[in-house]
Amino acid sequence: MILPPDRLARFARHIVLPEVGGAGQVALTRAHVVLIGCGGIGSPALQYLAAAGIGRLTLIDDDAVEASNLQRQTIFTQSDIGTPKATASASWVARFDPAITVTAHQSRLTPANAATLIAGATVVLDGCDNFATRLAVSDACVAAGIPLTSAAIGRFQGQVANFAGHLPDHACYRCFVGDAFDAADCDTCAADGVLGAFVGMVGSFAAMAAIRVVLAGHAALGDPQWGRLHLIDGFAPGLRTLAIPADPACAAHRA
Repeated sequence: MILPPDRLARFARHIVLPEVGGAGQVALTRAHVVLIGCGGIGSPALQYLAAAGIGRLTLIDDDAVEASNLQRQTIFTQSDIGTPKATASASWVARFDPAITVTAHQSRLTPANAATLIAGATVVLDGCDNFATRLAVSDACVAAGIPLTSAAIGRFQGQVANFAGHLPDHACYRCFVGDAFDAADCDTCAADGVLGAFVGMVGSFAAMAAIRVVLAGHAALGDPQWGRLHLIDGFAPGLRTLAIPADPACAAHRA
């Protein structure tokens, strides 16, 4: 694949990086990223995925824009209030880069529709706000053989990791949290509060993690760091990393 002159100019700062180069940019152009949740994490992640030149984006969210979202969900404006987030996000992508193929699904991902919604993805980036959906996404990724970038935030604590649960001896997200969290409720930003700039930090980190997956095998930057959970402290601040082992008793691997 040869990038046309306008795309070469747009991504020149990527291409001159030896760790990315032309081959890496082509890989980004050919990639299909499925984004689960277009809210706090999804908003900044989407901006940097689109800016990186991801060629195809599928956006999944069943929520609508509210005034309280504008403090951290930076792709939305006052005029978007009441609009479905998936629709508003797709409109933002179309304005930002018309060359990107974008599909919006105004629906909640469930075990029943997960396989259809993530089909054909290079990587799934999950930034949703409840464990039931997170586990449904993880199980679907394991079953479909698709890598998963998982990102979460609570107050001043963020978590980002790449999982390859479909590969032998690699952990999935369920290996990390177990079955106890297979429920629809969890702590929320509405209850606990969150600093907008920190959400942007975690979302950007998640976009970087997904880009690593896309570039695997195409560029020096492409070390996905499977099963490495990055814990981001936005208060101190600081960063530490834990290795998540595969759980031989994990329900996803027994399925």
